[in-house]
Parts: sequence; C-alpha cells; structure tokens
Amino acid sequence: MSQDSTKTGQGPILRFHGAAQAVTGSCFELEVAGGRLLIDCGLFQGSKSEKELNYRAFPFEPKQVDAVLLTHAHIDHSGLLPKLTKHGFGGPVLASRATQDLCSVMLPDSAYIQDTEVAHLNRRNKRRGRRVVAPIYDAADVAQCLSQFRAVAFDAWFEVMAGVRARYWNAGHLLGSASIEIEIASSGDRPLRLLFSGDLGPAHKLLQADPDAPSGFDYVICESTYGDEDRAGASEADRRRILRDAVRAANNPDGALLIPSFAVERTQELLVDLQRLIETGDLPAISIVIDSPLATRATRIFHDHAGELEHGDILSRALRASNIRFTETVDESKALDRLKGFHIVIAASGMCEAGRIRHRLKNWLWRPEATVLFVGFQAQGTLGRILKDGTRQVRIQGDEFVVRAQIREIDLYSGHADGPELCDWLSERRPVEAGLFLVHGEVEAIEGLKQRVSAVVPEDRVIVPRLDDGFRLTAEAAIPLKSDTPRRIDPGKLAHLDWHNDVSKLFLDINDRLEKAADDKARGVVIRTLRRALGASDG
Repeated sequence: MSQDSTKTGQGPILRFHGAAQAVTGSCFELEVAGGRLLIDCGLFQGSKSEKELNYRAFPFEPKQVDAVLLTHAHIDHSGLLPKLTKHGFGGPVLASRATQDLCSVMLPDSAYIQDTEVAHLNRRNKRRGRRVVAPIYDAADVAQCLSQFRAVAFDAWFEVMAGVRARYWNAGHLLGSASIEIEIASSGDRPLRLLFSGDLGPAHKLLQADPDAPSGFDYVICESTYGDEDRAGASEADRRRILRDAVRAANNPDGALLIPSFAVERTQELLVDLQRLIETGDLPAISIVIDSPLATRATRIFHDHAGELEHGDILSRALRASNIRFTETVDESKALDRLKGFHIVIAASGMCEAGRIRHRLKNWLWRPEATVLFVGFQAQGTLGRILKDGTRQVRIQGDEFVVRAQIREIDLYSGHADGPELCDWLSERRPVEAGLFLVHGEVEAIEGLKQRVSAVVPEDRVIVPRLDDGFRLTAEAAIPLKSDTPRRIDPGKLAHLDWHNDVSKLFLDINDRLEKAADDKARGVVIRTLRRALGASDG
C-alpha cells in the first residue's frame, strides 16, 4: 500500500489486512504520527486460497509495528501473532488478563496443529514428488510471542505510545474479549476517537455479560458476522430446549452425537447446558467426552476465572460430574472409535478444518446411526460449511466418504450478536460523526447490517472496505487511499469456494459416475470422454 505520511496533520491511516468482506484473518493497521499499531493479527481460515495468505509475507513490515492491541484470543484474531514476532515484531501485545491466559494455551496448540498437519501434507507431497512446506511458525516462535504479552485492565486508560491512548471494554463474546477505544492526539481542539468493536456477544450469551462501551466517536469499526440474521426472541431456555431435542433425536443405541466445537467458550457453554439438562432430568446422564487437549486446558482456565463468568458455578459442577471425561493422549482419543452405546463427543476444530474432529468424522460420517451437530459459524470453504450445506460426499485427508450421518445445526450457541443486536449496540455508540466501517462478515451479512443501520448512521458514512484497502481518517470523513501495490488476493475470492473445492467435488463426481456405470464398456466411455476433455492420449 502507498506510504502517505501521517505527519502533515491530515490524520492517521487505517488499513484493513483481514476480515474485510470475510470473517477470518482479522488484522487492522493504524498508522499514526508516532508509529504503527495493529488491532489483532489473526489466522485466515476457509478455502485453500484464503489459507495460503497465512504463508505469504505480511503487507507491512513487522519490524515497524510498535504494538498490537488484541481484542480476544480466538485464532482468527490472534493466530498470526507468532509469525509477526518471528519476522521481527518486538513490541508489546496488549490484551486483557484472561485473553493472555487463553492465548497461552491456544497459540501453542495452533503451532502443534500446524506441525502435525504440515507433516501429514509433506508425507503425501514426498510420495507425489512435490515440494515440502514448512509450518508458518513453531513452538519457539510461540514462546517468544507469549513473552511479549502485557495484561491491561478493563475500563482504564493506558498510553500506547506518544499521542495515542486506549481503553478496553467488555465485548461479551468470549472470556476476556474486548472492544477497544482509541484516542489519537490531533492538531484540532480534540483528539480523534475510534472504537473497534472486536467480536460482540449476543444478548443470550451463557457465560458472558452484555457488551459495554461509551458513546460519541469519530469512527466505529464494527463486526458484521450475523448482520443479516434475526434470532427473534432467542433465550437461554430456548437454547437448552433445542439442545435437549437434538440430543434426544440423535440417541441411537449404536450411534454417537458428534459436536464440532470451538475449544474455547463454545465447549464450556455446551458443558454447562448439558449439565443443567441432566441435573433437571431432561436428559439422562449420557457419557460425554471432550476430545480436545486444547479444550481441556482452556476449561481449566475458565474454571480459574469462574468468578468472572455467569453460571461459572454450573461449569465447576460439570467438571466434577462422573459422566463427563476429557481425553488427554492420542491413544485415549483413538480409543473413542471403539466406544459402545450412545455417547456424545465434543471435539475441535469447530469448522472441521483440523484436529481430532476430523478423525471422529472419518469414523462416523458414513454411518446412518450417527449425528453431527453444528453449534457455531461455518466459514465458506470449510469442511463444516460444506457438510452443513448438504453435500452427500466429502474428501477428508485424501479419503472419500459418503455422508449418511444426520447433519443438524443449532444457531443459538453463536458467540456473535445478530443484526438487531448489532444495530442496538451501534445506536448506543452514537453519535458516530465521520464514518462506520463494517468488517468481519461475508458480503450478504454486511449488506444486511448496512440496511439495518441506515437509521443510526447516514448511508454515505457507512464504508465496506475490501482486503488491503486503506483510508486516511480526518475529523470529517474517511478518504480512500490509492495503492501502487497489487492486492494479495482478488477480494472477490474471499469467503467463496475456490478451485481446490471444485477439484475435490470433481473427483467425487467422477468416482460416482464410474460406480453407477452399467459395465466396463460404459466406464471406458466416461474415461475416454474425460481424457479428450483434458487433451490427454487414450493410451
């Protein structure tokens, strides 16, 4: 991006290096007269085209970043911090104490997953004569990154650098999650005021209090994940009733209920609700297994912070329940494939992109007596989204599976506010004088929220940035910057299926067509047709 000076009194520059018309890779760069800040530095998830961004160079120089303000611990917000330090960032990572605690288990887990996934990929690449790849970062990079964390308190101003101060507010999304208020000294009679929403929790969030923040800003940067959704009248009672019904529907003496779940917060919420349903007699004491080392470690942190949580006492009781157990070792996890009788397995990752849930799916997805229950957002291009959208065949780690399991969804466990709740939150932030940026949402969600907020912020002040867009922030308006650098990826390819997904679907379609062919002669016709289409010889 162009490097316009911010020292001319024209205002700071804000660039959007992730979560722009997409949900992952959250990273916003704020260039001010005194230096550069990042708000979040997250991992891209979704299609392979998006995930490849994780391996490419940052669109800025890490050594020139003075500090990172971290909204919360989720990997799509924190997951590239070790890469940032690996490439020269030496400043502080400023986060709430709970966020720091959660990152101390989530970032090492991210490095471990990368190491195991890359090792598996490299074995396949070597067999196929392809080049090997290296993980984005390793355990040593994570250790260095964690040493740079500095805990900050909520509701208290602190100086980030000369001319810039910040204050954290509860965002109600996750243990320790924050909206970040920033004031930047200006040549005018008052500082420029910005508010980064982070991810905002819904009104019916189980463990977190409602989001909070002051009012009166020049700019608000607001998430839009569920901006086009309306969970009218949703409540804790509704959520537990729907969960009860889903468990009862899945109860098969020879089956299992698999719940792909984010290891942090979502797993703990499920434990609380399942424990309450068992305590009230709405469900029997079903065997529940948490098949995620990260979830195990995160749950201990939640237990340590139970006094900060709503319903923290129920979570503590669930951890002592005899029917709930946690797998620690790989052998304990593998042994789950031999379990008899109906049971529930909660395993990461929540979008089925990595981790132990993939092994559980390989064991159960092809069985009609199994149920897969989604309880969180599934980004476009992920295995979770593909299953949720109704595919009948999938490829997992190169193997093909027919989907015979029941696929269900409960949306009420989402950690994100819906459209009306986002609009209400924005109303309470008024006045928003110069501009509202809508980020962290797919195009349909952003458009839905844009329509809703027309009564809150004038339409000409609502801005929908694309990946790597930059804006100069003046007291009157956000001025788009011209760039002389090519974009890292076509913004239109974000949050969409890519050619890798198409190839996987093609392989499945070819095999299906061959299996359904009447005889070898018919199969030969299919093969020759494909060869001609590819320009290949029939020999």
